[in-house]
Amino acid sequence: MLFHPFEIAFCGYSGSGKTTLIERVVRHLSAKYSIAYYKHGCHHFALDREGKDSWIVRQAGAATVMISDPETKAVITGQTTASRLLEHQVFSDHDMLLVEGLKELPLPKLVVVDAERRILDLVSNGTITNIIALIVPDEPDSCTAYGIPILHRDRISDVALFIETLLLAYSLKENPLHGLILAGGRSSRMGSDKALIKYHAENQLIHTASLLRPQCQKVFVSCREEQAETYRHFGIPLITDSYLGIGPMGGLLSAQQAWPDAAWVVAACDLPFLDETIVRQLCSARHPLRFATAFRHPQSGRIEPLCACYEPKSRSRLLFRHLEGDNSLSAFLDESRIEELLLQNCAALQNVNNPEGWQGTRLSS
Repeated sequence: MLFHPFEIAFCGYSGSGKTTLIERVVRHLSAKYSIAYYKHGCHHFALDREGKDSWIVRQAGAATVMISDPETKAVITGQTTASRLLEHQVFSDHDMLLVEGLKELPLPKLVVVDAERRILDLVSNGTITNIIALIVPDEPDSCTAYGIPILHRDRISDVALFIETLLLAYSLKENPLHGLILAGGRSSRMGSDKALIKYHAENQLIHTASLLRPQCQKVFVSCREEQAETYRHFGIPLITDSYLGIGPMGGLLSAQQAWPDAAWVVAACDLPFLDETIVRQLCSARHPLRFATAFRHPQSGRIEPLCACYEPKSRSRLLFRHLEGDNSLSAFLDESRIEELLLQNCAALQNVNNPEGWQGTRLSS
């Protein structure tokens, strides 16, 4: 990763049709994804003038464009939030980044073969590395000797599907799903530790872990250091808070610090009605190219932050918000590009945080 967690470069000689190809791919993918485009040129550029490559791709639907030459860089975006972001965060607002050029860098590359096939000399001698496919102007059978996928330049749906499939497969392979039981609260309203209450056959720590394990490679308990000795007896690995006094965001940031490549399915320990159907829906609908996947309550209209899946790319954005003094996961989800799920059973995410609610839940169980 150089510019974005999900990036692919289009490389080829001038005149091979790279920009036209990218424009058509962006038109195809932008109906489903938010796409950033980075145009790297060796010469000075005119900033987004009509007819220029950056202008053409922006008109196709790329939400943010970055162009550069040896002396200058420019980001072109219509997003009002861009001024708040550090330079490396501008691209992360989007689901993927398409790069034009930079064949010398270790980016995954689609090599656009020119009519004279000059670029194939660089492929044969190993000058261009990290090639994931060749895009040819004629029949794919003409380049099968290279032993890598061959795509036809004019079959845009095939090229777009290849990119989408590759990025999704990469994210699922490189970003495993871990579960995090949020148990670090002080339970002041309940008057006793909510994680140790039994609404089911086992307490909430053990019960919630049993819901997460079928969907997650690993499951952890998030807690404060002073809780660790009590929770350790239940045999679930612990991640103690490294970010103190900021609520659930501190637990999530601590988990991301310990396992930065994992996606985290968080579940608060005070959700006694949470069931395997909800957890399975959340995990199966996970969108790894977004910042997060979360349920929206149909009645209140609010996003639920304490039963949600947070992708690795959310970490830098969460840290940035934390540095600005904003530690609200709800606000983060509201203001970020996420995959929203409709919550069919509102009671499933009803929290219980006082003795009256506990008593009522026990009586109705």
